[in-house]
Amino acid sequence: MKNTNKYLALLAIGVIATSCKDEKKEAAHQKVEEFKAYVDSVNNVATEKTSENWEKIEARYEKIKSEAQESLDKLENKMEYDSIVSKTNTKYEEYKAKVAAQKEALSENTFRNSLFTQKVNNDLNFEWVNKDNIANVYQNFVNTVEQNKKSYSRENWDEIKIVYEALDTRKNTVEKEGLSSKDNIKIAGLKVKFSTMYTIQRASAKSSENQEAKK
Repeated sequence: MKNTNKYLALLAIGVIATSCKDEKKEAAHQKVEEFKAYVDSVNNVATEKTSENWEKIEARYEKIKSEAQESLDKLENKMEYDSIVSKTNTKYEEYKAKVAAQKEALSENTFRNSLFTQKVNNDLNFEWVNKDNIANVYQNFVNTVEQNKKSYSRENWDEIKIVYEALDTRKNTVEKEGLSSKDNIKIAGLKVKFSTMYTIQRASAKSSENQEAKK
């Protein structure tokens, strides 16, 4: 009788232990699936939309990931789930890199557009610039840069130079379309003014940044 009771007690303990293991495994499975589903849902949204709310997305990601990891830490054998979490992390990081690139592009475009009266495309082809308006485009560009020159960083000046060179490339095309001598002379003067301003102000911005770095 004693042996029977002992056996039943051991059996009960075994059942309880197995039940606990099953519950832990089920809980871990659920949390890992939630984590995977969340990352999949984020990946299905265009980066330009998620970039606007990235802080909230990142916070939610960290919370769900932490919950999944906590549940996995309670398992003795978690290799299968570790693999899923690892792949999901990689997928998220790849998407995160795309969002960062999208943010950078938006920031870059915003700055470029601030230099002109019309929107500047990513390819900087300036298709809207023609022989009739190019002199005014140069004038507005130089005026804008001059008005804000004290606030530009070295990186800003580098971006300004890229845009300026792209506008010059457009001028080469416009010249063949019948650019007037009067406008050509006006543009030549604006180019000299810009080049002088660029050289002085970029050097000043770089010097200021170097001094800040030393502090």
